Amino acid sequence: MAAQKINEGLEHLAKAEKYLKTGFLKWKPDYDSAASEYGKAAVAFKNAKQFEQAKDACLREAVAHENNRALFHAAKAYEQAGMMLKEMQKLPEAVQLIEKASMMYLENGTPDTAAMALERAGKLIENVDPEKAVQLYQQTANVFENEERLRQAVELLGKASRLLVRGRRFDEAALSIQKEKNIYKEIENYPTCYKKTIAQVLVHLHRNDYVAAERCVRESYSIPGFNGSEDCAALEQLLEGYDQQDQDQVSEVCNSPLFKYMDNDNSRDHFYQSGSLHEYARKIVNVLLYGQEVDHSTASILYTEDQENSQHGGSSLQR
Repeated sequence: MAAQKINEGLEHLAKAEKYLKTGFLKWKPDYDSAASEYGKAAVAFKNAKQFEQAKDACLREAVAHENNRALFHAAKAYEQAGMMLKEMQKLPEAVQLIEKASMMYLENGTPDTAAMALERAGKLIENVDPEKAVQLYQQTANVFENEERLRQAVELLGKASRLLVRGRRFDEAALSIQKEKNIYKEIENYPTCYKKTIAQVLVHLHRNDYVAAERCVRESYSIPGFNGSEDCAALEQLLEGYDQQDQDQVSEVCNSPLFKYMDNDNSRDHFYQSGSLHEYARKIVNVLLYGQEVDHSTASILYTEDQENSQHGGSSLQR
């Protein structure tokens, strides 16, 4: 079966080369027909699991489409070549081609397709090169934001924030979460703003920046409903305990129902990693009070994903 598909692919390559030849009666290459044959060759090689040959056929298809000024189809072919590299576990090279494809999608005037390609590239490289994935997710968010698709933009920013926290790049994480919160405020998803404030405060405290954490809460008073919410009261209590080095008070906040059951809410609140903010909060006590280090798995729990539709109410601790 594989040998048959390989022969089929070679036949399509030969046909493509014929379409590109010129002569006395044929002054211009037939790029459209050549691209079609290269595409068929790529499929045949892929089915034979000859991914290197499939990749080469995709690249030739892309060049033919470019020569024919068919940017969208050229981008698709580059993206397919990238997926062949993925099959060969050549992820950095795969991402490079998918990025090239996304730029061509933008040039062609199809930003949605460009954004989807960038997000796909981010997912491919996330476990190998998180720093690159952050860049790709941020690029994707920018594309969506330029198209005024803020919900999609903030989702990608959330993925970038999570990776920044996992990579212990807390300064950048704090800025990324702030940008998320600004967008959630703009689309009037206020309950999620409260959750982003919790994430911000924990990041700032992990940076040993009490002033930034306190300012974060203070600035959030302008968010409708925050001053008077259970989230606000818990954060005020946490900051007070931290400031006074009161382990019992910090522990009380960390064990409060707000922290303990946030990930069990019946809404769409879910965390990126298994576990909950409660687990992180319990361990962060040692960091806050004794300066002990948090392990990688614990750090990954810190950052929460999109938390639309969650609602919490309660009385605040007035200063």
